[in-house]
Amino acid sequence: MTAQTRQLRPVDRPLPRVRPLAGKSPRVAIVHDWLEVYAGAERVLEQMLQLWPGADVFTLVDFLPEQQRAFLGDSTVHTSFIQRLPGSRKRFRHYLPLMPMAIEQFDLSSYDIVVSSSYAVAKGVITSGNQLHVSYVHSPIRYAWDLQHQYLRESHLDQGFKSMLVRAILHYVRLWDVRTAPNVDVMLANSRYIARRIEKCYGREAEVIYPPVDTSAFSLETRKQDFYLTASRLVPYKMIPTIAEAFRMLPDRKLVIIGDGPDISRVRELAGPNVHVLGHQPGDVLRDHMQNARAFIFAAEEDFGITPVEAQACGTPVIAYGRGGSLETVMAVGECPHPTGVFFHEQTPESIAAAVRRFESVSDEIRPIDCRDNALRFSTEAFRQSMSQAVHGAIREFGY
Repeated sequence: MTAQTRQLRPVDRPLPRVRPLAGKSPRVAIVHDWLEVYAGAERVLEQMLQLWPGADVFTLVDFLPEQQRAFLGDSTVHTSFIQRLPGSRKRFRHYLPLMPMAIEQFDLSSYDIVVSSSYAVAKGVITSGNQLHVSYVHSPIRYAWDLQHQYLRESHLDQGFKSMLVRAILHYVRLWDVRTAPNVDVMLANSRYIARRIEKCYGREAEVIYPPVDTSAFSLETRKQDFYLTASRLVPYKMIPTIAEAFRMLPDRKLVIIGDGPDISRVRELAGPNVHVLGHQPGDVLRDHMQNARAFIFAAEEDFGITPVEAQACGTPVIAYGRGGSLETVMAVGECPHPTGVFFHEQTPESIAAAVRRFESVSDEIRPIDCRDNALRFSTEAFRQSMSQAVHGAIREFGY
């Protein structure tokens, strides 16, 4: 480890003295990458706004549909100049080269505490030595770091002049991303998996606070039916076609697939007569299937992965790819006293089929109540408590 890397660690950096509050409540700003749909990162933002109701929200663009905005409450949403650029509503991601500059243009000087929720550029906001900046990092910018080559292949940008241009842009983004890391006073990660990536990318240690899962929306069901379930957006890295192909090797088992996306034609092409592709379904239909499935199958390498936790909240075991966040959310048979599932170790139809057979041989060791209890570790209440403790601990440490 170089001296430059070491000086990024919090223990090696002198702690700044933030300005005293003189008995008044601190002004809090929350920085979020962008508001487009209500998804995983927005669930985190929602819980942050439960902790700091009415906090001002700063985001690059805000195109969140009206029917999904209730969680913002009375907060004022401030957007960047990218909001007003041509075509930004549908193609704001194309303005990636401008995002570092855009996030730096927010004037946060009137706030005492800045909390950023970052999976792209939000952690790069500019703060002063009189302010406390706590950053909850969902991931370092995926397509600029370890997923760069996958991103270039899937975008057909792995060769030619356009490829060289995009690679240069991503190189610039990486340099900017590393340069802004020391401006964060306290860095939090959404899993141990991401904490390791933060260590590699930024040379920073990060406390792990798991993201919130609304476990109260799912109820325990102990009587399971004879079908397996997988549900997600049908995009390549979710590996849903691979799961469908695995069940061609298991013709006497039934699989239900819920979700829609670019891979749906491929999924239907690979689905045998024992595989039922339902497409997009409303939440109550998904919950009903999660409660009644014999097991939930999860084949993606995720930073955390919310759906396996939701399945466990229903008392449903999980058959998961044994990498990424699944290693932290699923308790494997043979590795702990109260298991909630089994792992497979290759994203292949053969490996998934073998894992289903293994699950059936050990399923008596998995109790629905243990699945439910494990899921409760990731509840919204647990997130708010951990987040509050982290911020108030930082306030004390930094001299409030």
